[in-house]
Amino acid sequence: MRHMVLHALADGLAPADVYARISDFRRYPEYSDTFREVRVEPPLPDGTTVSDWTVEFRGGLMRWRERDTYSPETYSIAFEQVSGDFQTFEGSWRCEARDGGTLVVYTAAFDLGIPSMAEILDPVAESTVRTNIARVLRGLAGAEVIDERAAAAGG
Repeated sequence: MRHMVLHALADGLAPADVYARISDFRRYPEYSDTFREVRVEPPLPDGTTVSDWTVEFRGGLMRWRERDTYSPETYSIAFEQVSGDFQTFEGSWRCEARDGGTLVVYTAAFDLGIPSMAEILDPVAESTVRTNIARVLRGLAGAEVIDERAAAAGG
């Protein structure tokens, strides 16, 4: 399974504001044409939602349905595919105060389910995810990706 982490900094915005913007999945197609459609069902009794995603990938479309678990007290969201084109797709978003703004940490773990093609497809999939998440964060919160080592060191 491939694991990735992306750090971005949204200057001048509080974690609660960035969290609210990231939580608005329906707006993602406004910031990256790769996101063809995102539909979010009304919240379930436990506060989670189920969302359906259609995303361009290598000249085709990938579709999946995920359960999204919101934790507004920690400004984080966990997601896990419940059905779709990935064998496995899960991860999280986290927002934390940093240098007068908000550090956004996006993590994902995925398996496309094609072991013989993993060496070729996994790096392409990771690059696609990184590019699209960066575009969405720039559009939603003016956030820019920062060096992973600097983020881990605290700035």
